[in-house]
Amino acid sequence: MTLSSRMLRPVDPGLLSQALEVAGRLAGDATDVITATAGRGARPTTKESPFDWVTDTDRTLERHTRRVLGMEFPGIPVVGEEYGGDTGADDAEYRWVVDPVDGTANYVAGIPWCSYSLALVDPDGPVVSVVADPYRGQLYSAARGRGARANGALIEVPERASTAGSIVCTELTGGDAWHGMGRFVERAARAHSGTRILGSSALAVTQVALGHAVAAVLDGYREWDVAGALGVATEAGALVLDRQGQQSALPLDGVLVAAPRVAAEVFDWWTGVQEE
Repeated sequence: MTLSSRMLRPVDPGLLSQALEVAGRLAGDATDVITATAGRGARPTTKESPFDWVTDTDRTLERHTRRVLGMEFPGIPVVGEEYGGDTGADDAEYRWVVDPVDGTANYVAGIPWCSYSLALVDPDGPVVSVVADPYRGQLYSAARGRGARANGALIEVPERASTAGSIVCTELTGGDAWHGMGRFVERAARAHSGTRILGSSALAVTQVALGHAVAAVLDGYREWDVAGALGVATEAGALVLDRQGQQSALPLDGVLVAAPRVAAEVFDWWTGVQEE
């Protein structure tokens, strides 16, 4: 059984609708900026490592997001990749979580695989979520109890009884392979499943919601990398498990997102290789 929105605290319908509208508008703004500038002198600088890039676009989009949210939702703090968390964000009833460009290395190189991610979060997890896929002109959105949509059309995780012949997504952690990652790929291959590392945690998770991938395993990340995508995946009917195998709307120490009937198999690949 997937985590039902009925198990989570209710949210004022007016807030849901307003948040969806504003988040969708911001995602549209981000799509315009990213597609206009990708691979065209984005002026990257590095943060913690030579491959941990940040660009003027990251900073500009996060500042724009914060400015709009501050006007539309005064009193709700914002947590973002580039400028951190507003005062009181950890204890607030609601907080916005934004990743202005998830997949910055791809963006700088002009590889068409990056995203903009924004979520309104409460103590139970994502309340409203958007993930923009600029290169494909897609906006994935969800609101608690209202389902998940791709450009306005409802989406649901397809029924899958086997991992054979399917795609499983994963990502590096801080630019490095996570412990057991090579053996995870080997286990997937023995089960006749292909593994893909494409460079955007948010898009990796949304591929499960869309049915393009049967599962996604992220061994390490920050909240802004996944909050929007996990909201979409949960509302689409994906099973979201933490490292201990418990259902969680927003786990922060490793996550498996999968079609429900294959989750146990992929979870065994993930945790099994880390015990070896």
